[in-house]
Amino acid sequence: MSAKTIGIIGGGQLGRMLAMAAARLNFRTVILEPQTDCPAAQVANEQIAGAYDDPAALAELARRCDVVTYEFENVPVSAAEALASQIPVYPPPKALEMAQDRLTEKRFINSCGIPTARFHAVDSQADLEKALADFGEQGVLKTRRLGYDGKGQRVYRSAADSAEGGYATLGNVPLILESFVSFEREISIIAARGVDGAVACYDPAENIHRNGILHTSTLPASISEETANAAREAAGKILTALGYVGVIGIEFFALADGSLIANEMAPRVHNSGHWTEAACVISQFEQHIRAVAGLPLGKPERHSDCVMTNLIGDDIKALPEWLRRDDTLVHLYGKTEARPGRKMGHVTQLLR
Repeated sequence: MSAKTIGIIGGGQLGRMLAMAAARLNFRTVILEPQTDCPAAQVANEQIAGAYDDPAALAELARRCDVVTYEFENVPVSAAEALASQIPVYPPPKALEMAQDRLTEKRFINSCGIPTARFHAVDSQADLEKALADFGEQGVLKTRRLGYDGKGQRVYRSAADSAEGGYATLGNVPLILESFVSFEREISIIAARGVDGAVACYDPAENIHRNGILHTSTLPASISEETANAAREAAGKILTALGYVGVIGIEFFALADGSLIANEMAPRVHNSGHWTEAACVISQFEQHIRAVAGLPLGKPERHSDCVMTNLIGDDIKALPEWLRRDDTLVHLYGKTEARPGRKMGHVTQLLR
């Protein structure tokens, strides 16, 4: 049981929870993160304070670690590829490449036989006007890269929402216009694939967003078993096509007829899977560590119904009330300043 070392690129709360899970399985962790007071550094064994694409920092990470993973999908692909030439990097850099560009991601998901919303690439104001005309002057305009939690988006609901200047408003960068989808609910599935190709899927969660940020995830989702199985099947196709190792989060729109439209994927542990640490024996964080370390995947069965609620910004003020509950797991992220839109922690209430 010699303590092997797992490198984690990114020092946020997901890196923190991965480091905590790794410690339980006798792994050491080294965080690569420029911010020295980051949440993950509070629990990891070591931190390399450097940029994610700094050659010297990456070389040091490779020297200290047996395998490297990451906690967010905006790690430079070139950095992941440079590391992968020296030590195993999971999930593979190809997964980063697919997930970092919304246009590439949509095309990849479609190539797996999984439907998405209709979409158009938008590289100019003229492209935007043409795309809106095709979608009846409606749609969601998004930056192809770096948008998250509702950032980098503009919604067009009718011709009254003038397209004039829309391309410039989002920075004159490559964009994508996605058509509206008439759906009943949003769900997501957390799935994992091991080095040996074994796949394990948690039960789909039903998600509610506020201001573009996940607010709650509820288990079980109000969907049929056929719809849940369709989500599992889609996850398996994506994992296999990528030669994936680790945990992935995939978001879907569930339609009235029970069919699914894939929205996006995140090649990492996912906010909508935080409930697994309270309602499953093996959390998504332990599952990810097991996968990247080459250990057997744990069973993803859920032993309790639950609701996970994000504590965002001033939501942290309700902490005393959550702590008084005997049915709720509280998890804080080590952040000392609450700001609007900032995730401070989460709570998972077991429903008995």
